[in-house]
Amino acid sequence: MLGGKDGFFDDLHEDDDEESARLKARSVAVHGVELRHKAAAAADDAARAAARDLNKWAAEARAGKADGHALSPVDRLVLADISNVDGDPELNEILSANDLERSSRAMDRLSAADRARMDRLLAGASTPQEKAYLMKALASGYSVDQVEEFGGKIHGKDPAWLEDHLTPVTTTLDSGTEVQDFKGRKWDQDGATCVPSSTVTARAMVDPVYCLGLTGGPSGKDDDPAHFRERLTDEQMRLHEEGDGSYTHFWSDTPAGMDSDGQVEISDKELSPHTGDRYDAHDMHGADDRRDVLPDIERSVAEGKPVPINIEGHDDGDWVGHGMMIVGQEGDRLQIYNPWGTTTWVSEDDFVKGDLSAASDDRFDNVNRVYIDQD
Repeated sequence: MLGGKDGFFDDLHEDDDEESARLKARSVAVHGVELRHKAAAAADDAARAAARDLNKWAAEARAGKADGHALSPVDRLVLADISNVDGDPELNEILSANDLERSSRAMDRLSAADRARMDRLLAGASTPQEKAYLMKALASGYSVDQVEEFGGKIHGKDPAWLEDHLTPVTTTLDSGTEVQDFKGRKWDQDGATCVPSSTVTARAMVDPVYCLGLTGGPSGKDDDPAHFRERLTDEQMRLHEEGDGSYTHFWSDTPAGMDSDGQVEISDKELSPHTGDRYDAHDMHGADDRRDVLPDIERSVAEGKPVPINIEGHDDGDWVGHGMMIVGQEGDRLQIYNPWGTTTWVSEDDFVKGDLSAASDDRFDNVNRVYIDQD
């Protein structure tokens, strides 16, 4: 449209026709750049969505690979598919893909005698759900002696009891915000212990032996909700100390938060032994960082491994921060556990924007840190 240079004086003088041509050319060029940018963004979003769905399908395909002497092909399919009695079945499977892989590897490492004991435990389970929780305990890293002791506490319990005592989070796909509780007492934080509280609940999700210790005490039978609340608070405070959490004053016993190093420490100590994952802190400096980390988050939660995150914002001009946990993913939505005792589905677009106020409140409008072993 512009043609070549007219000569030495081309840059020194522009008549009306030349100006009109230049402006038209610029308009066409700007429109073309916008279209190319849109196409690149669409291609990037499509690639990420494809990666997300392929990761999820790969996790679900691996779920059929459970093995074991006492497990027939039918047993393997049942274990891979068995769910708790409440919520959407496909979102409340007892054994995650990670559980199935870890339990299979654990079975392979057992001595012949321990393998026989484990096979007898599985064969003697009264329900498919009981069998699944025995395998989940093995996947969590417990010895056969410990799994046997755990099995004695849950043997003969009906599926509803097992869900109440061994699963802190139940998921319904089409719900808004759901309260997660045990006998009317929320799985929520005590004071400013959002990071330890999220970590306690996340461990209870992946470690049924630990979960029963909270809901049923050492015997597995003390399910008084007030006693559950006491044990939950004690665990939150133990992790607060473990992560060198701060207090409101040096002489105070009131928690006042935990830094990034402490969060990595308690994630590695409390979650890694039961998931096999590592936890590194990744600062999110904007939408691009959050978009880049999404495939790792999606893969992790598809495999059944919760992902800690931090959000921040302002309250009357003062900075405020909060720790939460991504515990599920379906389609283009993420399920967020808030240690206020709730779970909420949010869109991945909102996560990329940094706005998780739907899962918390209007003070928090920035996801500023994600804890994950990012490939």
